[in-house]
Amino acid sequence: MRTIIKKTTNFRLSPRDIIPLLVWVTIILLTWLFMHGADHFLQLTPEALGKYFKIKWVLIAHITAGGGSLILGFLQFWPNLRTYSWQLHRIIGTLYLLAVLVSSICAVILAFTTAYQINWAYAFSLQVWVSVWISATTIAYYAAIIKKFKLHQEWMVRSYIVTLAFVISGLTLKLPMIKQLGSFEEISPSLFWMGWAVPLYLYEIIKSFKRTA
Repeated sequence: MRTIIKKTTNFRLSPRDIIPLLVWVTIILLTWLFMHGADHFLQLTPEALGKYFKIKWVLIAHITAGGGSLILGFLQFWPNLRTYSWQLHRIIGTLYLLAVLVSSICAVILAFTTAYQINWAYAFSLQVWVSVWISATTIAYYAAIIKKFKLHQEWMVRSYIVTLAFVISGLTLKLPMIKQLGSFEEISPSLFWMGWAVPLYLYEIIKSFKRTA
């Protein structure tokens, strides 16, 4: 990428890094809060895992790799960090792709097995969600391979929006006012769609206005 310049000096924070740093710290805290709700699964007992017991390692790998993708993903959009070193950008991007690969494969397994024990709508919403996640990330990777870096950046944004949807939907489901709307089985499918579809739609609106500006 022409805009990526290799630096020989150490990376130093500047005043314009304050906002990206605060956003990244916020994402780390939200990721911790989201993953903290799954701590009981680490007991690895049938009582703690319930329907996930037979595929417990799939669940744990999905959660762990998903958390990694959330934390790593935003670093790719940090302006100073991205332009500091293309090697570092590539390493972070590769780690993000690997984290998404592991988490998404596990998500596919969960969506086509245990998800049906809740209901069909729940399973279907997860299946579409993970399909969008995998396809967006794959297109982003392919665009980088063929050196279409603007396209790569746009699809990486889409991929990360879908990644963030896990936190958005998960935390929304914990809000008292949301819980009052119905049972988990009733409201979770709609919130899963909302978690990624609405942010993606807003991103496309913003992008279209930038093109016409």
